[in-house]
Amino acid sequence: MTRIVLVVVSATVALALDAGQQYAKTAAPHAVRANRSASVWAPAQPKAPLTVAGLATASMPLSAVPFAQPSAKPTLVVFITIDQMRGDYIQRWRSQLHGGLHRFEGAGAHFTQAYHDHAITETAPGHAASMSGRFPVHTGITSNSSGVEDRASQLVGSPDVGASPKRFIGTTLVDWMRANDRDTKFLSISRKDRAAILPIGKSKGDVYWYVPQGNFTTSTYYATTLPQWVQDFNARKLPAKYRNSVWKLMLPDSAYPEPDSVPAESQGQDFMFPHIVSDEDELAAAALGNFPAMDELTLKFALEGVQQLGLGVNPNRTDLLNISLSTTDAVGHRYGPDSRELHDQILQVDKFLGAFMDSLFVLRDSTRIIMALTGDHGMSPFPTVLSKTTPNPGAQYVDVTPVWRKAIMRLQALGVDTNQVDFYEGLFVVGDTTSFARKKVRVDSVARALNAALMEVPGVYRADLLRDLAKADTVNDPLARRWLHMFDPNSPVRSVLTLKQFNYYAGLKNATHGSPWDQDEWVPVVFWGAPFAQGKYDARVRVVDMAPTLAQVLKVKPLEKLDGVVLSNAIRK
Repeated sequence: MTRIVLVVVSATVALALDAGQQYAKTAAPHAVRANRSASVWAPAQPKAPLTVAGLATASMPLSAVPFAQPSAKPTLVVFITIDQMRGDYIQRWRSQLHGGLHRFEGAGAHFTQAYHDHAITETAPGHAASMSGRFPVHTGITSNSSGVEDRASQLVGSPDVGASPKRFIGTTLVDWMRANDRDTKFLSISRKDRAAILPIGKSKGDVYWYVPQGNFTTSTYYATTLPQWVQDFNARKLPAKYRNSVWKLMLPDSAYPEPDSVPAESQGQDFMFPHIVSDEDELAAAALGNFPAMDELTLKFALEGVQQLGLGVNPNRTDLLNISLSTTDAVGHRYGPDSRELHDQILQVDKFLGAFMDSLFVLRDSTRIIMALTGDHGMSPFPTVLSKTTPNPGAQYVDVTPVWRKAIMRLQALGVDTNQVDFYEGLFVVGDTTSFARKKVRVDSVARALNAALMEVPGVYRADLLRDLAKADTVNDPLARRWLHMFDPNSPVRSVLTLKQFNYYAGLKNATHGSPWDQDEWVPVVFWGAPFAQGKYDARVRVVDMAPTLAQVLKVKPLEKLDGVVLSNAIRK
C-alpha cells in the first residue's frame, strides 16, 4: 500500500511519497495503469525519481472539483501556455490522459477549433497575443528574432544575452487588473525568456526564466538582484538532481502506435528510447530543456512563487500566475509531432499538471481559482515523413535562395543600396528607399518581379504584396487575413511568401512550425473554473479572444481596443 506522510519544509507544503506513486493514487480509478510512471524518471543512483508529486498532497481526484457560484470573486488566475501544443493532441491521446490535461478537457470550457490568426506562428508572437487580445500587427512582436533580446537589460547572474519587453506595444490583462486594483500581484515564469516576458507586456514585477547555468533569473529591466526566495530555490540545485536520469516511456510499448525507429528524428542520432540526461552537472542543467523534467522543474518553481509571494491568498484581491511550459516545443522540434517522444511528452505534461493543480489546491481554495490553457503555436510534420495524423503527401523542402541571389545581383546592377533590402522567413523587407528613388527604381516593381520569380519555384504556393492583400477578401482568404494580422501594409515588409501546405524551407534539419497554415495555427483554448460553462465548443475561435473573455469574468476593463472578442457562450449565465 502507498504510504503518505505530510511534511513541511521551509514554509512550503510538501508530500513525501513512496517511489513517486502520487499520480496513480490521485488519478481517476481507471488510471491505475499509469502507475508505471513511477519509473519514468529514474535517476541512476537514487531509488526514486524527483517529481512534482513531491510538492504537495493531492486531496482531490482529477475529476472536476466543486465550483463556487460564478458570483464569487476569483482570488487567482492561472494562465498556462504549453509551447507547441497543437489543438488535436488532447483529443488524440484523451484515453491516456488522467492528470491536468484530463481535468481541463473534462471539466473545462474546451474550444476544440481554436487558432492563432496571424501568419508567422512562432513563440514570441504567440505569447504576445495570448494575454493582450491583439494580433502581432498591434503588439509589435512579429517573430522570435524581433522578440525580447535587449543587450541593455542584462541578465542577473548570467552571461546570456539580456532581455526585456522593449519592443512590445500596448497593454495586457495584467495591466487591466492592476488598473482595477493596484494591489494585484503577478508572477510569470518559463524556461524561455520570451515566454515569461511577453504575456505580461511592459509591466515590471516578478518575471523569471531558466538559463543554461541551471538557475531561474530575470533581467535588469525588472530588478538588479534576485529576491531571496528565488536565490534560495536556485541554491537547492534541483537541475543537478536530474543528472544521469532516464526518460523512459510512461506506458508499455504497446500503448504507443508511433514507431520508435524513424531516422529523420533527432537528425538521425538518439532517436530511440530511452533518452538519458548527461551525468555532468553543467551539461545536465544546460540540456534539461530537452527533457520532460524541465516542465516539472518549472511547475515546482511556480508553486514556490505562489507560496512566497502570497498569490491568491487575499480573498478581496485577484492575482495572476502565468506559466509557460516549453518542453513540448523542444521535443516536437527534435522528434516531430508524430513521434513516440511527443506522444509520451504529452502524457508527462498531463501528469505534471495534475500534480501541480493538486498541490495548488492544497495551498489555495480551488473554488476561487480560474485557469486558462492554450498553446503559442501548432506544428507541422517532417516533409520526409508521411504523417498518418496530419496527411502531408508530396511535402518537400523548398529552396528559394537562388532566386534571392539573382534579385540582389539585379539590384546591385541598378545601383540600389542592397544593404537596405533583406529577404528572410519569406519576407521581402526594404529599409531606406533613398537609393531606389535616386535610381528611379520603384520598390513595388522590384517586389512584383521578385514574387514572379518565386512563383516559378516548385513548392511555392503564393507570393503577395502586402498592399495587394489589403484589398483581398479577408473573410474567405485566411492567408491574406493572417498576413495582415502580422504586418501593416505600409510597413518595411513589402511582400510575403507562402509555401504550399506542409512544405519547409530548405536547410531545416528539425521539425518546425511558423507557417500561416492551419496545422501551425491550431491550439487548444480551455477555460476552467466557476465562471465557465463546462463543455466542448466546436465554433472557430482565436487565441486573442482569451484575454477579453477573462477580463469579462474578472470585471476589469481593457485599456485599449482589442482584436479579440468575449467568448460569451463559455461564461455561465
